[in-house]
Amino acid sequence: MKIGVWLLTSLIIVSSCKTNSENDASKETSELVNDKQSIKKIDVHSHYKYSREYLPVLHQKWNMQSVLVDVSIKDSTGIVRSWDSYLTHAQKHPDLFFLCSSLIGVGIDSPDFVEQAIQQLKREIDSGARMVKVWKNFGMVTKDSSGHYIQIDDSRLQPIWDFLKQKNIPVMAHIGEPEQAWRPLDPNNPHYGYYKNNPQYHAYKFPEIPSYETIISARDKWIENNPDLKILCAHLGSMSHDVEMVSERLDRFSNMYVEPAARFGDLANQDSKKVRAFFEKYQDRILFGSDYGNATPENIMSPDELKEEEMNLDESYNKLWRYLSSSDSLVIRGQKTQGLQLSKEILHKIYYKNAIDFLELR
Repeated sequence: MKIGVWLLTSLIIVSSCKTNSENDASKETSELVNDKQSIKKIDVHSHYKYSREYLPVLHQKWNMQSVLVDVSIKDSTGIVRSWDSYLTHAQKHPDLFFLCSSLIGVGIDSPDFVEQAIQQLKREIDSGARMVKVWKNFGMVTKDSSGHYIQIDDSRLQPIWDFLKQKNIPVMAHIGEPEQAWRPLDPNNPHYGYYKNNPQYHAYKFPEIPSYETIISARDKWIENNPDLKILCAHLGSMSHDVEMVSERLDRFSNMYVEPAARFGDLANQDSKKVRAFFEKYQDRILFGSDYGNATPENIMSPDELKEEEMNLDESYNKLWRYLSSSDSLVIRGQKTQGLQLSKEILHKIYYKNAIDFLELR
């Protein structure tokens, strides 16, 4: 009888301790989720082309800085970029914005292509660029004079990578697209809206575009051929539908890092425990990115439109914060999911420390 009483008392004590521990953890999580300023942040992938009076205030609210990522696109007028606008923003708010230059393969057959590209990058690095972006032009859009799509591992680009290694400048690589781009439109897929509104990138409709596997293979070969070049694979390396694919590459390439901008819907479409384990295992190789930005000059927007834009942007950052920091039930790009509830230590790495280390911002 005495033994029975002792066991019952012990179980009550253990249960009480466990409950108290769980309550303490829950309280700590709740406090963290509600205190957005508790962790410094760098959004390593943003596109704020046009200035906004509210942007400095919003960044201060989130205790955040942003990398303005340039993109080079060829249209009927030539090469279109946002670099000049970004440079102006960074010069006006050096405590707020960092710069990322860009490279495109147009004119790769020209004898002075490499020289001209390196001269451009030199100027922009001297002006403050901390990184250079290559886009899905490589593999999906830009062709050489023979009509072949230029893959990112093209040997004609190697002198540029060698130059960037010498300057210790990393590359942000958005190579390829989500696998969904090579499939029929699926209303239940997180990317349905994008390909419906941007059919030019829906590779399923353009069989001449190289396959997903071809483009990813070329990207992998490029990373393997340049082990001394730090590479940040944007959008989880266009493998966001399967964190195991990302894991396999991170295990294979020590110079590869990833960020999940605009691919949180793909993460939400996978088992939360599996995704959480991925973040925990690669907590030193994942950077926070949003892909948020704007495309309309402030002077042609009404005060109500600007206020709505600000509120939507704040809510978008808040949803990503809740996904990473809480265990809340969420809907991200139509995908029902549960927050990852990452520890404060891991959040600090993903939101801030990893970007500081990767871009050497000390």
